[in-house]
Amino acid sequence: MEYRYLGKSGLQLSVLSFGSWVTFHKQIEDNTADELMGIAYDNGINFFDNAEVYALGESEKMMGRVLKQKKWDRTSYTLSSKVFFGWRGKENKPNQSGLSRKHITEGCHEALQRLQVDYLDLFFCHRPDKNVPIEEVVWTMNTLIQQGKILYWGTSEWSGVEIMEAHRVAQQYCVIGPTMEQPQYNLFERDKMENEYLGIFKNQGLGTTIWSPLASGLLTGKYNEGMPEGSRLALSGFEWLKDKVLAEDRIKKIKKLGEYANKLGITLAALSIAWCLKNPHVTTAILGATKKEQLLDNLKALEALPKLNTEAMDRIEKIMQTKPRLPEF
Repeated sequence: MEYRYLGKSGLQLSVLSFGSWVTFHKQIEDNTADELMGIAYDNGINFFDNAEVYALGESEKMMGRVLKQKKWDRTSYTLSSKVFFGWRGKENKPNQSGLSRKHITEGCHEALQRLQVDYLDLFFCHRPDKNVPIEEVVWTMNTLIQQGKILYWGTSEWSGVEIMEAHRVAQQYCVIGPTMEQPQYNLFERDKMENEYLGIFKNQGLGTTIWSPLASGLLTGKYNEGMPEGSRLALSGFEWLKDKVLAEDRIKKIKKLGEYANKLGITLAALSIAWCLKNPHVTTAILGATKKEQLLDNLKALEALPKLNTEAMDRIEKIMQTKPRLPEF
């Protein structure tokens, strides 16, 4: 396993990490989660990602039960949660979602209870909140750090302007600003990582814990011939994701990319994840799996990494043609 520093912080994360979105509680139960987290940990993964909204809190409870049973040294792994959406879904009352001081604080306490730990290594603002002053968000996160309840705070799916505003406020009041961002990044979603955040990488040293490196499974090739039963895009409530992902032109590109992966002697999934890791601004790529075989295949991205030389990266670019157009100065 390779480890990278999270931005300018002193925290090292494994370049591959393990997340629970969609899978925990919705697709797998405790015994499978226990097996998959064990495989991840045994292979050097030291970061496990979660959020209050995943399976309406049940995902964190499941991960908490597994961690308690594993009895791993708490200093040997890092754990995250995210706050914004709340965990009650449509039953949310005012102040049970968003980024008010009240919900951030209570969301942190609830996550600690569900995960059965004393502190979170990483705590993310799951989305920006247009209705809350950024000063309130920054100060609240700083307070949680001072209380020892979280060690680093960050953002998820924030714009570059919003992240820089948080840094400006943190510098103004001499408090701790965001260390990391969790954006979507894969061969189809590239603009934030390769364009919008470039100035922040240079000036602030932003760490990134990217999600969906396989574009919700599309970059495994399993949707090339239709919708497999039991896949995440077949789940009720994920129609929005299905419509976005299963575009015909994307499938054509994926088939060509799969042929190239075969020539390199690696799987399409391993190639796609390794491609993400080639970006030096990626701290870690979060994997999601429902089966042992799936996770082991994804872990082969580390073996695929050396095969992605300049020639291979150029070939991938020609097949995909998804590179964002940078602004002209």
